Amino acid sequence: MVEKLPMTAAGHLALEEELKQRQAVERPRIIEAIAEARSHGDLSENAEYHAAKEAQSHNEGRIAELEDKIARADIIDVSKLSGDTIKFGATVTLIDEDTEKKAVYQIVGESEADAKKGRISITSPLARALIGKKKGTSVEVVAPGGAKAYEIAKVDWK
Repeated sequence: MVEKLPMTAAGHLALEEELKQRQAVERPRIIEAIAEARSHGDLSENAEYHAAKEAQSHNEGRIAELEDKIARADIIDVSKLSGDTIKFGATVTLIDEDTEKKAVYQIVGESEADAKKGRISITSPLARALIGKKKGTSVEVVAPGGAKAYEIAKVDWK
């Protein structure tokens, strides 16, 4: 059984765009660089050739990874979700119980997580602590930086 990867439609689109870029732009550019470096003669001491071959290997590996993620995608339309219980796709407003600082996070798939943009992976310690909870509840999260307590101030579906 193939394990499905939950992701938002926006996360799926971003993966498809990166795949197209790597196949249509990066792959031909790297092939051109290899051909150019090959024309310089002796390949054993040709740094450009080895760098281009390494870039090709990295690009092809990423293409295979993207194709796998896209094939296993379980696209969840967050706009059709509702309720006051936190689950995948929820945008949660948290209040740090120590500092009173407010933070807003959307729970997304691993491949689209970006904490700086307020998107946390469903597998992160914070998201795992939040799943199944409701507004007004306090949660304690044991993260690499130590234990933190948050109050769930709001649950949105955007």
